[in-house]
Amino acid sequence: MEPKRIREGYLVKKGSMFNTWKPMWVILLEDGIEFYKKKSDNSPKGMIPLKGSTLTSPCQDFGKRMFVFKITTTKQQDHFFQAAFLEERDGWVRDIKKAIKCIEGGQKFARKSTRRSIRLPETIDLGALYLSMKDTEKGIKELNLEKDKKVFNHCFTGNCVIDWLLSNNSVRNRQEGIMIASSLLNEGYLQPAGDLSKSAVDGTAENPFLDNADAFYYFPDSGFFCEDNSSDDDVILKEEFRGVIIKQGCLLKQGHRRKNWKVRKFILREDPAYLHYYDPAGGEDPLGAIHLRGCVVTSVESNTDGRRSEEENLFEIITADEVHYFLQAANPKERTEWIKAIQVASRTGK
Repeated sequence: MEPKRIREGYLVKKGSMFNTWKPMWVILLEDGIEFYKKKSDNSPKGMIPLKGSTLTSPCQDFGKRMFVFKITTTKQQDHFFQAAFLEERDGWVRDIKKAIKCIEGGQKFARKSTRRSIRLPETIDLGALYLSMKDTEKGIKELNLEKDKKVFNHCFTGNCVIDWLLSNNSVRNRQEGIMIASSLLNEGYLQPAGDLSKSAVDGTAENPFLDNADAFYYFPDSGFFCEDNSSDDDVILKEEFRGVIIKQGCLLKQGHRRKNWKVRKFILREDPAYLHYYDPAGGEDPLGAIHLRGCVVTSVESNTDGRRSEEENLFEIITADEVHYFLQAANPKERTEWIKAIQVASRTGK
């Protein structure tokens, strides 16, 4: 009997011999992890046994790379994976940890609601707390803050975080708030912005998190960016990134010239409505942007040459300038979710 598939999707994996990061189609089974060069491949490029393995998350071995986790096998081989965004990483980590635990206990993997394993008081759930902090109505307000002739967009101050924790009765005092905020920072739920908060994380301050009005922080998927004294062209370019992120993840995109398909990380923003795509293996700047205002998005059941596609779950975006983009989701549910989200953004965004 074949092992049960628990989770599958695109992740970026670090090469075992060379220091290169490449997107892979990854399948989590009950007893191991298979990774493929392409989703359509019949044979995996490699397999990681989970029996006796340990998992480290967040893994901060690679500086600017976010949402990385590490699996260490019984042979002391390290495997590094990078997710596209925080919730995706946490989903993989949660399922891998549970799969390892089930192997150790001789049990079958079954999805049940379980508390995350964190070294904090029983009443604290960092994942739930993070979602509350991001709530658009009752959460922490994201601001545009200026310091040292720089403007930090979509961020907030350290003392605002502690004030919010106290006002929501999440902590009893400011010292306890600093402990919780430091845990959120260590787990990747918060990110430092600016020299002061970054120096604290690097260890030059007593606590990694600063209860300070001059220490800036941001949510990792908020659309944060920093700008200094820039030209009018730069301001126009930055306008694309001011929108709120409403969806993100990896999709296959067809190139306009060679018609080849490559994995790209997509970030969908509304108001203004843009779909930016990035090299998932690295790079902070987008490879391109699709302006969605007035676009049409539909599912596609055949290739652009009219033949039936070997891989389903295709959809097409036609912009107001009549530029065609062909994308491929991993499954029908994901395709439907992307189409609906793009349709909403195209109607409400600038």
